[in-house]
Amino acid sequence: MTACQNNEYSPKPKGYFRIIYPEKKYQQFDGSAPFSFEYPVYANMEADEGRNVKKDWFNMHFTQFNAYLHLTYYDVTNRAAYDEMVEDARKLAFKHTIKASAIDQKLINYPDRKIYGIYYAIEGNTASSVQFFLTDSAKHYFRGALYFNERPQYDSIEPVVKFIKKDIDKMISTFKWKN
Repeated sequence: MTACQNNEYSPKPKGYFRIIYPEKKYQQFDGSAPFSFEYPVYANMEADEGRNVKKDWFNMHFTQFNAYLHLTYYDVTNRAAYDEMVEDARKLAFKHTIKASAIDQKLINYPDRKIYGIYYAIEGNTASSVQFFLTDSAKHYFRGALYFNERPQYDSIEPVVKFIKKDIDKMISTFKWKN
């Protein structure tokens, strides 16, 4: 006789919530910003209204996953400012070294559209799983950082991070400067 047949209870291990992913569909982000790209229809683009916020700062809000891709844009005024922003992006990504199990860097290079940058894939129990910057090396600088409004538990958010990474890749591959 098995446990099920005689109504004995046996404890089960804890499980994770079932995640139902939306279908991948994209729409154009254009507006008055000096750039455009495609982003998922299941994410909301919201103007960042925090303190000291610039005109072209946005949050791509993945409401279903309680995640934000924080997006910031700067006009590059001189080479020193550009170098400082690139170094800040590196520092912000590597700030997660303490908790990260790996930080992979990938060069972004679309010379036909004058888009260059670095993509940081950060693995482990970190606050941010993806960070990147895009530039034309002359007058534009655009940075993104993915954060979840949850305590980091990589094993439980990893499937969602993989899902959102595809959206970030789509955004980068369709990114264009307007001038």
